[in-house]
Amino acid sequence: MDYKTSGVDIDAGNETVRRIKGLARATFTPGVLSEIGSFGGLFSLGASWRDPVLVSSADGVGTKLRVAFMTGRHDTIGADLVNHCVNDILVQGAVPLFFLDYLATGTLSPDIAEQIVGGLARACQASGCALIGGETAEMPGFYAQGEYDLAGFIVGGVEREHLITGAAIAAGDVLIGLPSSGLHTNGYSLARRIVFDVLKLSVDSHVPELGETVGEALLRPHRSYLPVLRPLLGKRILKGVAHITGGGITDNLPRIMPLGTGARIDRHAWRTPPVFRWLGEAGSVPEPDLRRAFNMGIGLILVVAEPHVAEVQRGLLEAGEANSLVIGAVEGGTSGVRYA
Repeated sequence: MDYKTSGVDIDAGNETVRRIKGLARATFTPGVLSEIGSFGGLFSLGASWRDPVLVSSADGVGTKLRVAFMTGRHDTIGADLVNHCVNDILVQGAVPLFFLDYLATGTLSPDIAEQIVGGLARACQASGCALIGGETAEMPGFYAQGEYDLAGFIVGGVEREHLITGAAIAAGDVLIGLPSSGLHTNGYSLARRIVFDVLKLSVDSHVPELGETVGEALLRPHRSYLPVLRPLLGKRILKGVAHITGGGITDNLPRIMPLGTGARIDRHAWRTPPVFRWLGEAGSVPEPDLRRAFNMGIGLILVVAEPHVAEVQRGLLEAGEANSLVIGAVEGGTSGVRYA
């Protein structure tokens, strides 16, 4: 007996590290002080910060991974993970500093691992975030052949005076919605049941209502909002920001609202993208359940005082976001979200 016949191939692990070193090194920023392969990643904040607050988050990709398994395409799932994590710290005003990943699988494939890390690295580079390390775990008996799990850990920074906390949100403030690029990384258990169990489609099935295949629609990467929001950070005109993930607007918007405030959402303010209408009709999903499972076309919500709405939308437009919409307002007295 040896380790390899027990299911763990150390040579495959070493080959994986060799392949991904260059991908990760290409993301390094001046703050990185260590190499890939060290026991811990080192990062220096440098002297440019005055009173920095570190903001961290951890997340996964959920059952969107199963669509990647079905298509055999693994080069976008890493971008999903990075962009989700970037958005999660962005809502508090933080910009990403460094990222670590955790990849666990039954049998390690250097080819698949390289595709996954390639997606991680591209998204990190686009966000100015250093991929400084991670863990690749080969765990025979825990995962079926060809399957894996992926998680990410991000650390960002923001000057204390520029933190976005939501504490100043008040009745009369305006809600600005930014469009999503699709399902992002949430609602896939419901989507997969509708598509593959109810409709009996395959990932290669073309859907006329969507103008693309099932695989293309479901694997569209989670959007990063950092490029369009970065110019507004530090200007103190964003009272609150909500990333619309699992739970939809219904559950995520209240997370940033002070006690004694709620939100009114104009459900007619934007046109629901075809993929959500198609899933809802095909699965006969009640509207409240659709709103809690999916983002319904709004991936980020900004809370802004009414006098600053024009300034914020102008800043978004200059940064490349041409489709921001006023989708509602903050109300006093009743917590939660009311759709009108």
